[in-house]
Amino acid sequence: MGKGGVYINKLVAIIKQKKIINMKLSKTLIDKSGRTLALDNETDIDKYINYTEVFDEYRKNHIEPLSKTTLELQQWLSKYGKDYFIAQRLKRKPQILRKLKRFSTRLSQLQDIGGARIIVDQNTGVDEIVNFLKKQFDVSKSLKVIRLTDYRGKGREDSGYRALHVILERDSYKLELQIRSKIQHYWAETIERTSIVYGHHLKELDGDPTVIKYFKLLSDLFYEIESGRKPSAALRTKVEDLRKQSEQIIQNADEKNVFTSYVNEGVIKDLERKEKRLGQSNINNWIIVFNWNIGSFVTWELITNDPNEAIRKYVEFEDKYSSDKGYEVVMVGASQISTIRQTHSHYFGLNIYEGPILEDVDSSILGFSNTMNIDVGAREILRTLERRHFWGSKTISLDTLKNHFCKGVLTFDSSLETLLEKELVINKNGISLNLKMKNEINKYV
Repeated sequence: MGKGGVYINKLVAIIKQKKIINMKLSKTLIDKSGRTLALDNETDIDKYINYTEVFDEYRKNHIEPLSKTTLELQQWLSKYGKDYFIAQRLKRKPQILRKLKRFSTRLSQLQDIGGARIIVDQNTGVDEIVNFLKKQFDVSKSLKVIRLTDYRGKGREDSGYRALHVILERDSYKLELQIRSKIQHYWAETIERTSIVYGHHLKELDGDPTVIKYFKLLSDLFYEIESGRKPSAALRTKVEDLRKQSEQIIQNADEKNVFTSYVNEGVIKDLERKEKRLGQSNINNWIIVFNWNIGSFVTWELITNDPNEAIRKYVEFEDKYSSDKGYEVVMVGASQISTIRQTHSHYFGLNIYEGPILEDVDSSILGFSNTMNIDVGAREILRTLERRHFWGSKTISLDTLKNHFCKGVLTFDSSLETLLEKELVINKNGISLNLKMKNEINKYV
């Protein structure tokens, strides 16, 4: 058995004994553990395990101030009067270690181990919600604003990322609040999803420069649209040329993950039922395990809000489902599981239908213009009915639609159920599109 296997076996034994609790940490020890794990250069097994315990303890200590902050933000925003989504997450271990290595920074200096994300409809809404929150921050005795950084105007110079970040401090721990518009979020989730398919961390400038440049210019194009300006023909042409080149690069990549994946509308419904059975909680923390090799969920587990137990389960899952083998383990929290579908939508945007990995400009615009309240299977059913002109009294049998025209829609039953609930589709002596909902349907197809 290699070094990693021995370490993991010992570490799992420690976790099972619940040894990771209330450890006294010094800044020197925290930074030493981060540096050692990032460089992966410790040969002494016992020291390695000790540094791992320190790392996990320090990460755990962010859970309580993060949850308190998210709850306080929710309480404030209950008086805001406009739509928004909010969720929290504890940064993944592989992400932290890559960041420490990439920037040669210290673990105690990181300010985004605990983070919350707010999504609003438009860029102007970002300004409005920030101004609203500033008034609350000014009088808050528990939260202190350390820094506000606005990446929206020019985007990050390296990647094109756009959002507004607020660094907060609570109980001596730094936390990051991201505030994005729907378009900014759409771009961020698209590059996240593409990074997994491609096998490179594009936001970290890992990958072919052409692909990185494509996303940077795509961000610029989105910003023009969001600012109420029509993107120039030259910009659109350049973005489309880069998209085609990037598509070819990704398709030819050795690391590329090939999916036979789909979005299952039933997943959310099952989780909502589970949430109801367990009773209401202000913030529910979930561990999500996603297998990017096949593009599907391995498990969703609702976990305790106790920080010690939460980090124990998180570490246990991270050890069991290694990122090196294509798994992603995430701990996210929200007042409702359906919120996570909006704030972490790249897990719900996969499509089994053959076609390009990267959308053309027009498809992207449609993507962020439509709300993400139906899955890709439901969209395909709508497109099929619309293409074949099944409206109103002109119907098609359920069996023919399912087993002939939509036989590739793996989520057919749950997707159709959603369409019927939303009255986009009617079932009277057969299936057809609802003429009364024509404008709404046209937005989706």
